[in-house]
Amino acid sequence: MVKMEKENWHALELDEVFESLETDRQGISDEEAERRLEVYGPNELREEEGRKWYHLLWEQFTSILVVILILSAIVSAYIARIEGEPMTDTYVILIIVVLNAILGFVQEFRAEQAVEALKAMVSPHVLVLRKGREEDIDSKELVPGDIVLLEAGSRVPADARLIEAANLEIDEAALTGESRPVSKRLGVSEKDASLGDRKNMVFMGTVVTNGRAIAVVTQTGMNSQFGRIAGMVQAIEVEEPPLRQKMEKMGRQLAQISVILTIFVFFVLWFVHERTLQEVFMTSVSLAVSAIPEGLPAVLTITLALGTARMAKQNAIVRRLASVETLGSTTVICSDKTGTLTRNEMTVTRLNVKDRTVEISGAGYAPSGEFTEDDEKIDPLEDKDLELLLRIGALNNDAHLQENNGSWICFGDPTEGALVTSAAKAGLKKSELEEKYPRVGEIPFDSTRKRMTTIHRTPEGKLFAYVKGAPEILLDLSRKIVDDGVREINEEDLREKQSEMKSMAADALRVLGMAYRELPDDYDLENLETEELERELVFVGMQGMIDPAREEVPEAIRVAQLAGIRPVMVTGDHRITAVAIAQQIGILEEETQESVLEGYEIEAMTDEELDSTIEHVRVCARVSPEHKMRIANSLRRRGHIVAMTGDGVNDAPALKAADIGVAMGIKGTDVTKEASDMILEDDNFATIVRAIEGGREIYTNVTKYIRLMLAANFDEFIEITVTALLGLPVPFLPIHVLWVNLVTDGLPAVALSIDPPDPDLMRYPPRDPKEDILRRFWRFLLFAALVDFISDFIPFFYVYLTTLTNTGNPELAAATARTVAFTSIVFFEFILAYQCRSETKHIFQLGWEGVTANKMLFVSVLVGLALQLMILYVPFLNEVFHVVPLTRFQLGLCVLGSFTALLIIPQRLIPKRVYVEH
Repeated sequence: MVKMEKENWHALELDEVFESLETDRQGISDEEAERRLEVYGPNELREEEGRKWYHLLWEQFTSILVVILILSAIVSAYIARIEGEPMTDTYVILIIVVLNAILGFVQEFRAEQAVEALKAMVSPHVLVLRKGREEDIDSKELVPGDIVLLEAGSRVPADARLIEAANLEIDEAALTGESRPVSKRLGVSEKDASLGDRKNMVFMGTVVTNGRAIAVVTQTGMNSQFGRIAGMVQAIEVEEPPLRQKMEKMGRQLAQISVILTIFVFFVLWFVHERTLQEVFMTSVSLAVSAIPEGLPAVLTITLALGTARMAKQNAIVRRLASVETLGSTTVICSDKTGTLTRNEMTVTRLNVKDRTVEISGAGYAPSGEFTEDDEKIDPLEDKDLELLLRIGALNNDAHLQENNGSWICFGDPTEGALVTSAAKAGLKKSELEEKYPRVGEIPFDSTRKRMTTIHRTPEGKLFAYVKGAPEILLDLSRKIVDDGVREINEEDLREKQSEMKSMAADALRVLGMAYRELPDDYDLENLETEELERELVFVGMQGMIDPAREEVPEAIRVAQLAGIRPVMVTGDHRITAVAIAQQIGILEEETQESVLEGYEIEAMTDEELDSTIEHVRVCARVSPEHKMRIANSLRRRGHIVAMTGDGVNDAPALKAADIGVAMGIKGTDVTKEASDMILEDDNFATIVRAIEGGREIYTNVTKYIRLMLAANFDEFIEITVTALLGLPVPFLPIHVLWVNLVTDGLPAVALSIDPPDPDLMRYPPRDPKEDILRRFWRFLLFAALVDFISDFIPFFYVYLTTLTNTGNPELAAATARTVAFTSIVFFEFILAYQCRSETKHIFQLGWEGVTANKMLFVSVLVGLALQLMILYVPFLNEVFHVVPLTRFQLGLCVLGSFTALLIIPQRLIPKRVYVEH
């Protein structure tokens, strides 16, 4: 029976593969295929039973705060009914609940689609050989041992070992992240070869870009490489975002306090003061409603939505609202190198010809830059050997550059694009060179030969072979060297060139050598032979190139480190290249054994060994996607909040395992985007840092309006409790509490959600994601609530006594005192909103600029004041809110009491965050 669990199909001889799969070049029979289909199942990515849409929808209503809101709506409806009033409050609360549910459902439903994106990459049909007969079948019916026929444009339907291949090139970007098509060939690969190095294998989901092939299927469905990725994605359990956990915890705490005190007050009123059941019920309901910030879920959703909109303008697309807050807690950023930390544009920065070393400025493919030698500007065209070096690089080349809206794009191999650019910087345009030196023959690049040769005819009619490739190989093939003419190459020349190669390699430069050979005029261009053509060369020089760091990255690294965030480079590149770039951009100061980790070392480590090492690591080189997932898990076990970048399909598990999975918008696949929490539209590391700053800003603003809302809730709670215990009329009716919670606090809260950020925001260390909001702010909340209580209760009690004495009407006295308490808390909250703008400064320290900096807050306070005055002096609204018009003296008491909010000093009541020391 076929052994599907084999992992070394690439390392077996072809005969062994056929034997293990019990097949041959003609393929299996239809009957055998049916039997195997029953054993191994269809060739598809099976999805574990996920949460149904109605489960996701139901979960939106199970949050403790939402449950309390629903109960509040029911109670509000009951009170409105028995008092014969419109159910406005009920409708408002229910609208908030429904909007919350819709937003949450849409976000989570989208988050469930990662495996669906993988499925979309599987070919629907495939051409197979069954006992020598071609058949077009549904790819789901494919089984191990089937022989598949592939041609340009085909999507590979399953993992398979090549039997025949003609000029076969496969786009494996979806699987390995390799941006260029990979040449495939027959033969046996090393047993420990990485996925990208298994040249004799093709994999499900990849695309044939050139040539044709015949292959035998080795693994299908969930046993394929794509299947393994799908299985890993499904197996990862995604934890609740920290913000949601905090809101749930806070909701439970408030609910517990509310239930205990409501029951206590109920018994005091019923048994001690012997109030009527309706009075007791109304007071208890007011007390219960006062403990819950009804407007919080709505304002929270609005804040996160506005935050994601702001981030989108900065090229960071946040896919899950709750992830916005998690971003602000990030402690480690694991970033790819190519395209994220670097430009993904190869750039020639150094030339070597004769004994001269020339530096070239400029980055990317823009044909602008200066040539300098010993810090002095030079004209490379004044030296014929330098000109020849640049000319060979441009002509022995299949790439070309094109300007598009002010930016230059390379069409073709990025390495060749760099050579075209270096020549263009000297004024040697490729199009003009090709007219002057037309190509009349070529031997394409070959990974075995490690070189490419083109033949050109000069204006004088002479033939020259231009060769570019690995410099050590070209030196072996060279008999002569340019040196203001041409002379025999000697041992000293070889030592000098080898020394220069090492110097370039130490600076992470990729080095290409250039050489030429003059050919006879009658050279046979129809039958080019490699060995005969590429001999007795004249070595010209070398061009060293690098994928340079993005200009903004070093500053972004500095900002991240200042904020207590550790950037870690995670790349498939070689150690020497990774270290050089890491040192250039500031990730790594000094290379040590502890600071750099390679893939083979991770492979040999247990989880415990990796955990003990990971804290010191700054660079991970030659790593696979599986290593990336282990790195993310190790950091999380150490208590870190991890942001991980990725672009290939096999990065999806690592992205899902991280706290914040960051997909690339330009080179990322649909699968990684679906598995991610955030997408970078510009693939830029600096965008991640800006997004983290945005996450911190949003969380800080969330805590501002939580302080505002809970201060009012605590005051209402205390005041209702105290007046109940003293046997006084209830100071707030349920409609008053709901008005304060939803409108009076809601308007400034929305304004606070877009409050300008603290300029020192990125100088604080990441906050603890498990931080208890109530515990951190309890002193502020308690003090603010007590001050608010005093500023409300004194006018309330005074007005109640004086009105009762003057009129002898207890109902009028209660209504007037209640109106004063209601108005006092509204005015108090407006001033407190400004106090909540800062954790470290008093409103007087903020000054006039602090008052006017948030224009939205200023407008919201004015609107709130206008609405409150309308409630007091518009007869219709008097009846709806059960208030009476206040005299100027009574209104003055409310205004005077509200200014007690200025007594609250945030910096003495809120624990300070310490700056990160550097």
